Amino acid sequence: MEILKVTKDLASCASHIYALSWKTAYKNIVPHKYLDGLSLERWTPLLLDSPYTSFVIKDGGEYVATSSIAPARDETMCGWGEIISLYVLPQYFGKGYGKEMFSFAAAQLRENGFQNIYLWVLEENQKARRFYERNGFVPNGDKAVIHIGGKDLTELRYVNCL
Repeated sequence: MEILKVTKDLASCASHIYALSWKTAYKNIVPHKYLDGLSLERWTPLLLDSPYTSFVIKDGGEYVATSSIAPARDETMCGWGEIISLYVLPQYFGKGYGKEMFSFAAAQLRENGFQNIYLWVLEENQKARRFYERNGFVPNGDKAVIHIGGKDLTELRYVNCL
């Protein structure tokens, strides 16, 4: 297994992970019509023109997980690092790739000087919330409402409690 920085050549691979993961992880959370319409290339242009740093896990010749990190996008969290995204191909859920990618992303942020890290997770995504809690993150009470596919969804901010 190796973790690679997403470059122009890997943006499409990362985009496929995003799309396929969304279609499974957000089933019954995000409207199915929106998920059904997601193109595998949906995130490629965003990854190519992103101010964030993104990574993929390659294992056995296949790209299986991706994550993006950055300094906090939220001005109220100045000095914090942010894990913007973490996605694993559905057929690799529960096999340790998410934990590996999550640990790597957090370590990268710490290497960049961020001792405090946060992320956003959909309130309805109980599986992801349990994952983050098992990995030392807790909700801090901050909430945001986002609009996806015609539906308002609540996100919760999780912070590290190290």
